[in-house]
Amino acid sequence: MQIASKNSLDWTTIFMYFALAIIGWVTVYSAGYSADSSSMFDYHYTYGKQFVWIIISGFLAIVIINVDIKFITNLAYVYYAISVILLLIVYFIARDINGAKAWIDLGFFRLQPSEFSKFCTALALAKFLSELHISIENKRHLATAVAIIIVPFALILLQHDMGSALVFVSFVFLLHRLGLSNWVIIAGFYIMAVSVLTLIIQPIWMILTLVVIFSGILYSQKKKRNFNQILRFFSFLLIGTAIYTFSVDFFFNKLEKHQKDRINVMLGKGGNDWNVRQSRIALGSGQFLGKGFLNGTQSKGNFLPAKETDFIFCTIGEEWGFVGCFFVIAPLCGIPVASDLPGGKQKSKLSKVYGYGIVCIFMIHFIINIGMTVGVVPVMESLYQQLVTEVHPCCPLPSCSLSF
Repeated sequence: MQIASKNSLDWTTIFMYFALAIIGWVTVYSAGYSADSSSMFDYHYTYGKQFVWIIISGFLAIVIINVDIKFITNLAYVYYAISVILLLIVYFIARDINGAKAWIDLGFFRLQPSEFSKFCTALALAKFLSELHISIENKRHLATAVAIIIVPFALILLQHDMGSALVFVSFVFLLHRLGLSNWVIIAGFYIMAVSVLTLIIQPIWMILTLVVIFSGILYSQKKKRNFNQILRFFSFLLIGTAIYTFSVDFFFNKLEKHQKDRINVMLGKGGNDWNVRQSRIALGSGQFLGKGFLNGTQSKGNFLPAKETDFIFCTIGEEWGFVGCFFVIAPLCGIPVASDLPGGKQKSKLSKVYGYGIVCIFMIHFIINIGMTVGVVPVMESLYQQLVTEVHPCCPLPSCSLSF
């Protein structure tokens, strides 16, 4: 056992973490407030259970901090293997809830192995990438790193939990930090942009627009010595993009109606936007200073979906307004920054890489959860399963399968 000294701890990050934990607990209490129990410690309600989990997580944090780092890193692949086995077990024994199998019911609480697999995968990646002979520029090493990511990613997709699966995509930025080509990131954003634009405008107009843009680029480069190479590159890019645009349109039309609705809502093309509309109303109604603690009308009137969980940010915006949102977003952004700066100074490459991985996990959660509340990210699978039964009775959603 290696006892951590006071000076070795990053107190800035610790302070921001506990500030967010307290803000979250108070907000859960406000969102789920019941006149039958005014105590924030009542275990029969969500906020009471939240307090218990805060205490447990604090205790576990102290234990982990004081455990010899070698005990954790030497078993990195073991933890990863266990997480993969749990993901496999979930697929076979978990109850099917609206088409998804993501939780193991232990009676007193439900275990979601995908949450553990995120950190186990980050640790396994850090262990592998920190080896002296390993380099991202080596194709075999890169393929192994990608395989470490893809295995849990694929298993979670089989559970139909798109939100958790997307977290593993964020590890691409970790690989980029360690030497992955910029072109991979550029290609990823290009594919995302083409996908979104193809769903907004007709594929033929999308292709014609690219022909005009590429023609302008080629005209500006016509005097360069390597013009023929540039011409071939943009010709192949145009042909590949044309094929991809029609495939996007084809596969989109194969989706179920509720799946199309969620994407169309994000793109502003209509659909069943009840949940996003209510979350926007809640955020907007808070204005600059908010309505005040326990005074949120959207949440208290049960108009706001998943108000104690994934849509908790709406409660903050409604009751504390712009100011409250700022004091939540600031530490949410501050924790990755504060963690990354000292991470870059770590003598151990493994600690540095693992720190980068945790930042990737943290930020993708941040983007997805807040993005859903304002409608710039589609409502994810696991959350939508809750919303099917939790929306306001004045505007019920049809029961549907969420299978992809």
